[in-house]
Amino acid sequence: MKKNILPICLLLIAFATKVSAQSGYQIVKTFHITSMGGWDYPAVDANSNKLYLSHGGQINILDKITGDSIGIINNTIGVHGVAFVPSLGMGYTSNGKTNNVTVFDLKTGATLTQIEVGKNPDWIMYDQFSNKIVTSNHSGGDLSIIDVNTNQVVATIAVGGTKLETVVSDEAGKLFVNLEDKNQIAEVDIAKAAVTNIWDLSPSESPTGLAIDIKTKRLFSTCDKTLVVMDATNGKIVATVPIGEGCDGAAFDPASKLIFTSNGSGTVSVVKEVSANEFKLVETITTKRGARTISLDNKTHMVYLPTADYEPLPADAPKGTRAKVIPGSFQVLVLAPSKK
Repeated sequence: MKKNILPICLLLIAFATKVSAQSGYQIVKTFHITSMGGWDYPAVDANSNKLYLSHGGQINILDKITGDSIGIINNTIGVHGVAFVPSLGMGYTSNGKTNNVTVFDLKTGATLTQIEVGKNPDWIMYDQFSNKIVTSNHSGGDLSIIDVNTNQVVATIAVGGTKLETVVSDEAGKLFVNLEDKNQIAEVDIAKAAVTNIWDLSPSESPTGLAIDIKTKRLFSTCDKTLVVMDATNGKIVATVPIGEGCDGAAFDPASKLIFTSNGSGTVSVVKEVSANEFKLVETITTKRGARTISLDNKTHMVYLPTADYEPLPADAPKGTRAKVIPGSFQVLVLAPSKK
């Protein structure tokens, strides 16, 4: 009997390795939206059944479970993202082409007001710690800080660079923002309205998506084909993990300790936070070309990725030529964990 122990142990180890190398996520639905226009960040309102999609000059509101259309928010030209302040029942959109923010009613979708901010507001978020809305002004090199009680800009924080991307909060007074053109992360003290540290991501380049684990104090920055894990207390790089190409978004699920990167080349990379200093790529999920941004519902653990269908490129197309989007093919891929 002892002669069989080793093969059995090896079999169990192999089985455990195979199981750990799967996240359990798969595409379960595709929501189709026929309206025209490009897209950027999706946003899930975890306190309702609503999914908000930036789409050209409007926001499409869908039922996040069925995909049914619930409404539209107009006059958001060049919109990039949406943020929510549940306690006040208000939402905010970053309108890149008009350099302003639209404030709307979360129940009705009705526009309440518009606020002038910096140049080309891109990412937008609500910082619960300071009770402020923050826009990352992509071309302006600064952050606009909005008081939600007055809907006025109360501070403009110069960060540097000309391509600011995602901003996250540690929910204790610090913000972190990717500087895409400088390959850096800036740490910002929101109360002092000042940059307190600049941290280098090199040799990784072009950081875009950013997520954070507040408990372990780890930042997850999506660079060119690399996920860089950084200590949010001192800027030290603790790990790098290979991911897919063309990523423009990241999401972190505190319950499963999974990091998702949305790769425009047509995959989602799923990375497991084994510990504060150990990270492993556990799965690469095939999605669709162009699915480069992402939103995670922390309540249902479903993942949403907007994209579209593309016309095939001619065989003699010059290198770097972008394929054209097929009109009316805008869609959202829905990923969900398998039920156990």
